[in-house]
Parts: sequence; structure tokens; C-alpha cells
Amino acid sequence: MTHARILCLVGAALLGLAGPAVRAEPVGYAIDPSHTKVYWETRHFGTSTHRGRFDDVQGHIVLDRGAGSGEVSISIATASVSSGVPALDKVLRGSGFLASEAHPTAYFVARQLRFDGEKLSGLRGEFTLRGVSRPLELRSEHFTCRVDGMRKREVCGGDFEAEILRSEFGSTFGLPFVGDKVRLLIAVEGVRQ
Repeated sequence: MTHARILCLVGAALLGLAGPAVRAEPVGYAIDPSHTKVYWETRHFGTSTHRGRFDDVQGHIVLDRGAGSGEVSISIATASVSSGVPALDKVLRGSGFLASEAHPTAYFVARQLRFDGEKLSGLRGEFTLRGVSRPLELRSEHFTCRVDGMRKREVCGGDFEAEILRSEFGSTFGLPFVGDKVRLLIAVEGVRQ
């Protein structure tokens, strides 16, 4: 047996011991509602910016970093809107804005995830508000994962932003005095399941 043949056999045996290549698998995360909020802001009479948030946000995330794919599903209770002014919150829940009684939930579902290496950098999906669905892209401000030292579990999260025109979802009350363009800022954390 030649020296080259022996080296080939030894190399093949070592590769066999290493086993098949490790492949990343999809990992599921449940959204942590205590660390997840959807903030909004819009112009008021062309002067100041009104800001508020939605406090009741639920959902799940599936990430497959190896394949650069995944799925995000988020639901927002529209009646959980909070501007800091109770009288304004009542108006926002009404038929001119969120129509919370007729449409108690807004949804965002994304199956097109963009990765920069293993880091989630953006998502494209569909946003449903007031029963109307439109394409929406969320841009990542940052996204990272860590191990929660106390509970020994992986937590991933970040900040995302997007803009919508509320008129595209049938909310035209107060236009043009109350802005049509609404900036969304999403702070999200998910716990590995």
C-alpha cells in the first residue's frame, strides 16, 4: 500500500469519526409580553408629535439562523393603546382611529426574514389593522441574543421600526390635522422554548 493511499484511508476514517456536518435547526421563541411594547408616534396639527404605546402584545418567533429563514407572528390588542391621556385613549379606540370594538386585534405576520450573518436585520410581512391587510417591512435597529444567567435560558430581542399611512387602513378621521404617517417602534424580547 502506498504512502498516499494510507493517508487517504486515515483521512477518510477521521472524517467518519467526526460524523455528519452539524446543521442549524429552527428555534422557537415565545414573546415576553412584559418586555415587548409597540410604540407609535404621529404629528399633531403639524406642530408637536403625539406618542403612545400598545401594552398588550403577544406572539412567537421562529429563527433558523443556518438557513437564514424564520417566521414572526405578533398580535396587538388595539384597546391596550395608551397615550398617557385617558380621554385621548378613548378617542383612539373609537371608530375614527383603531375601531377597537369592531377590530380588537391588529396582526403582523412575516415569513421573509433578512439576516446579516446570524443577526436578524429586517423582516417583511403583512400588517392587518381595522380588518385591512398591507405589506410592511420592519427594519432592525439592533438585534442580539443572550443567556439569562438567573434562569439559564436564551433570550433574543431588539428594536425594530416601520412607517404606515393610517389612511391605507381606513383611518381618516382628523386628516390632515392629525398626521397620516405613523411611525412604529417595536421593542421585542423572546424567550427560547
